[in-house]
Amino acid sequence: MSRIKPYITVAVAGVACLLAAHLTAQIPQAIPVVSPANDSARLLAGMMPSEDPAVMELTGESSWQQHARFFDTAWANLEKRQLSKVRLWAKTRIPDAFAAKSTVFYMFSGPDFLYANTFFPQASTYVLCGIEPIGPLPDVFKVPPRALGGELRQLQSSLNSVLNYSFFITKEMKDDFQNHTLSGTLPILYIFLARSGMTLCDASYVSLDQDGVLTPQQSGTRSTKSPAPGVMIHFLANGSDTPRTLYYFNTDISNSGLKHSGFLKFCKTLAPGNSCVKSASYLMHESYFSTIRSFLLENSITLVQDDSGIPCSYFTPDAWQMRFFGRYPGPIPLFRGYTQSKLAEYYRTTNPEPLDFGIGYRHRTGESTLMVATSQPASGSGSRPGDTSPEVPPRAIIVPEEDAAPSAMP
Repeated sequence: MSRIKPYITVAVAGVACLLAAHLTAQIPQAIPVVSPANDSARLLAGMMPSEDPAVMELTGESSWQQHARFFDTAWANLEKRQLSKVRLWAKTRIPDAFAAKSTVFYMFSGPDFLYANTFFPQASTYVLCGIEPIGPLPDVFKVPPRALGGELRQLQSSLNSVLNYSFFITKEMKDDFQNHTLSGTLPILYIFLARSGMTLCDASYVSLDQDGVLTPQQSGTRSTKSPAPGVMIHFLANGSDTPRTLYYFNTDISNSGLKHSGFLKFCKTLAPGNSCVKSASYLMHESYFSTIRSFLLENSITLVQDDSGIPCSYFTPDAWQMRFFGRYPGPIPLFRGYTQSKLAEYYRTTNPEPLDFGIGYRHRTGESTLMVATSQPASGSGSRPGDTSPEVPPRAIIVPEEDAAPSAMP
């Protein structure tokens, strides 16, 4: 596969960024024809950038060429083994959500834009959050040539788990993100955006106050006082001139963390939307994550999750249509205390449609659990809030009330 991308294509995308700037007040008016953020993203993703001589010089480094070969191979394997199958599943099993331009909420996500975009590729806005630090705005040109190879290999290592298992290992990421020039979640977000065919227009730090008001940080500085510091990235999808936005917030979404944070007030301004949850450490099984659980239940049109998300007992038949896919072998040993006996009974006594891909902690094909919860119109209402598509007919029976989850993490 050739990595050469004609300059005219990049230039046209840059012009589209510039034109798109006039369509939204949040995008700065002076976006260059070729975005430095986009060049950095493509370099980090092992893809040819614009033909600016200063940028092109880096592509002659043997360390970058090795990095490009790594990503060409890794991405081709990921697309064949995983992403193409997830994309087809989403397109055919959740077609309304797949085509929706509604906001996507992906709680406990870390920098996993990849699966948010694969499940919901048309969303206008993505809101991701996690405890992983944001890090400095990536600037490949600030990396000394002698250190470039090590920095790129560290990025490859940081992405190993999501490329192979579909989820990030938080502890490993926190270790990976320290003491490196290319650190934090931003390099990974850049890579996922570029490899997903997006053109980055700009990236900037933002923060939220207690009322959920979004404030851009001046001079590219990160907030040290906000309980929900974040980054805002504007981008264009391949072949489109419609601006889209990705937010990532480094914030604690436990009940205590949200008590003095404006994060959910900000999210409410973008609701309702579609949501996904996977590999979430079963945190919403606990009482001290009830606030974020309630937000998703109150503001999701369609919610796609594995069994580590919201327990099935919270999806009442009058409010939700539930569908189940794959198998339910129960949690991995680390989370063995979170087995849902009624969910296991449902999978034993019915015949859920199999999955041809693995996802979540049970990442091997044939072992994964996937659930789709679709909100139902309130009694007497013809449509769900924020939903203009035809109502989806019920296709499954709701799981009965669940046993109570354990009171503490293992």
